[in-house]
Amino acid sequence: MNIIIFLPQYRTSLDKRHGIKSTELQACSNSLLVHLSEERGKRLQPACLKDDDVTAESGLLLMNGGRKAFLFSIAYLVVIFWGQHAMKQRPKFELRKPLILWSFSLAIFSMLGALRTGTYMWHILSTHGLKQSICDRSFYNGPVSKFWAYAFVLSKAPELGDTVFIVLRKQKLIFLHWYHHVTVLLYSWYSYKDMVAGGGWFMTMNYIVHAVMYAYYTMRAAGIHPTRQFAMFVTTTQISQMVMGCAVNAMVYGWMQQDECPSYMENIVWSSLMYLSYLLLFCHFFYDTYIRPRMKVVKSA
Repeated sequence: MNIIIFLPQYRTSLDKRHGIKSTELQACSNSLLVHLSEERGKRLQPACLKDDDVTAESGLLLMNGGRKAFLFSIAYLVVIFWGQHAMKQRPKFELRKPLILWSFSLAIFSMLGALRTGTYMWHILSTHGLKQSICDRSFYNGPVSKFWAYAFVLSKAPELGDTVFIVLRKQKLIFLHWYHHVTVLLYSWYSYKDMVAGGGWFMTMNYIVHAVMYAYYTMRAAGIHPTRQFAMFVTTTQISQMVMGCAVNAMVYGWMQQDECPSYMENIVWSSLMYLSYLLLFCHFFYDTYIRPRMKVVKSA
C-alpha cells in the first residue's frame, strides 16, 4: 500500500519514509486525510475510521479536552485544599486496604501499558531508528498502541485520586505532588488531539516510571518497607524521565525545522517548560530527601 501525504512543503510516502506497514494502517481502509492548521502546524487526522474505532471514540470523548481538563483541575484543587481544611479538626483515616488496592491497580495498569507501548516503541526504534521513533505518529493509530495512548490520557483523571488519600490520611501534601498532577492532566488532554511528535516517547516513559512508582507505593501501603536505595531509584527514574523529555522536545524542534517532525511551536514550548519544571522540582526533592539529611548527620558527627 502506497499512501501519499500531501503537505505544502514536502510530499512523502508513509511506506517508504516512515516505514509504516499496511497492517498498521488497517484501521483506515484506503487513505488518511491531512489537515494543516495555520496556528498549530501539521496534524494527521484519520478519515476512514469505523464508529467503534478507539481513535474515533477518543476524538468524541476528548473533544475540547483542554477545557474539560481545566474544569477537572479546578475541581481537583478546590476539593483537596478544602479537604485539608475540613480534616484539620478530624482524626485521620487509615484507609490501608483501599490504598493497597488503589496503588496495586495502578501498578498493574502501568506495567501493562509499559509492556505494550514499550514493545511497540522498541520495534520502531530498532528497525527504523531514533528519528522515526520520535517523529512518526503511527503510535496514535497502531492497532495496539492507539488503545494504550487513549488509556494513558484518560488515566490522568482518576490518578488525581492519589491526592485524596493524602488528604484523608492527613499526610504532607507537597507542591510537587499536586502541581505534577494538574499540569500532566492539562497537557495530556490538551495535546492528545493534535497527535504531536514525541508522544510515543512521553507516554511510554511515563508508563515505565509509574509502574515502578506505584509498585513502591503498594509495598509501603502494605506495610512492606522498601530499602532507601529503592526509594532513591524511584526518584532517579523520575528525574531521568524529565531529562529525556527535555531531550525529545529539543530533537522534535530541530527536526520540525526540517519539516520532518509534525509538531508546532506552542506545544514544544509548553511541553519543554513543563518537563524543565519537573526536572528542577524532582532534583530539589531528591536533594531534600536523600542528600541534605545525610549532610546534617555528617556535620553533627
